[in-house]
Amino acid sequence: MNMVTYASLRKNEDVNLYIRKADDALNALGYTEHSFGHVGRVARTAGYILETLGYPDRTAELVRIAAYLHDIGNLINRVEHSQSSALMAFRLLSDMGMPPEEVADVVSAIGNHDEGTGTPVNPLAAALILADKSDVRRSRVRNGDKSTFDIHDRVNYSVKKSELTISEDRGSIQLRLSVDTRYGSVMDYFEIFMERMMMCRKAAEALGMKFKLMINEQQLI
Repeated sequence: MNMVTYASLRKNEDVNLYIRKADDALNALGYTEHSFGHVGRVARTAGYILETLGYPDRTAELVRIAAYLHDIGNLINRVEHSQSSALMAFRLLSDMGMPPEEVADVVSAIGNHDEGTGTPVNPLAAALILADKSDVRRSRVRNGDKSTFDIHDRVNYSVKKSELTISEDRGSIQLRLSVDTRYGSVMDYFEIFMERMMMCRKAAEALGMKFKLMINEQQLI
């Protein structure tokens, strides 16, 4: 069996093609950016979570791999894309020679990252959920015409800064957002992201922590 690493995965031409094509499909549907900026940030954040909580280095590496692949199923369809992504990742990682036990953990995390159908079934899934749902930021908005923003554009564009951090005692994980309310209100954020925030709370609890949401220095959750 081969040791598949996050670094080797990022150099894989087939994987990178699928990421680009998946993002192209979402762009055609009017979605925010889901390309290398998104998967790279999710990988870094998910790895940070498990490293900070003291998980083995290989476990943190596996969650980065899961994060890099978690949205490739969007090239098939946005609907149930987490399951499509998991199936594609299963084939890719198996062909690369990753041990079945590692493949199982990675694809389980990917298949459970979406708020519609997922749940934090293992530490990789919990970290992936938290990292994915916390990636809200202005640079993900592709629409350059503010007058035609939909609510997703408004909310993402309104977030000037987002930061996910774990407390020193590892008792809580906090998502801190700086929101410019000229473009989107706090209520707009909750209208489209409430289900995601509830999923983050479950993911934090699965890792033995409490989830806190701070918007403009006010604790909302």
